[in-house]
Amino acid sequence: MAEAAMPPRVLVVDDDEVFRARLCRALAQRNWDASSAGGGEEALKVVATQSPELALVDLRMPGMNGLDLVEQLRAADSSMTIIVLTGYGSIPTTIAAMKRGADYYLSKPADADQILAAYKRLRTPGDPVPNTPVEAPSLARVEWEHMQRVIADSGGNISEAARKLRIHRRSLQRKLSKYPPTR
Repeated sequence: MAEAAMPPRVLVVDDDEVFRARLCRALAQRNWDASSAGGGEEALKVVATQSPELALVDLRMPGMNGLDLVEQLRAADSSMTIIVLTGYGSIPTTIAAMKRGADYYLSKPADADQILAAYKRLRTPGDPVPNTPVEAPSLARVEWEHMQRVIADSGGNISEAARKLRIHRRSLQRKLSKYPPTR
């Protein structure tokens, strides 16, 4: 009798517990062995015992940030595919992540199908995806991500964020009430 193939292993590293659990559940439904870690130190412990094929790493986390973790994951296992997920995407952070060893970069919100499609393209021999230039986000997307970053840095205080952004509080609220630009 043929032995069943082991499901691929994936490690999801994100400080957002809800997002992490939802993504692990979605990956498990697609027959992946999904593990999770809430931070860099915890992720390194998981990698030492499980050696996942794919690591999904959030860029901004308390403690060890995603860029430092990518570097350590690459040193621990050079064959691991590392995809950086972040809600604060920009060209400089993309370049920094790639220089430190990330294989790909996706902006949140990214669903399990997008992640697995990126993984499949990265693992397909001869596919030009790893060398394809990163598509620059639209100005609207960059503005929306910047507003989200300033709000997060202001502890969710809209008035303080509006002062830092030098716009009226109501203008900021109107912009936030719209859906985020997709690109």
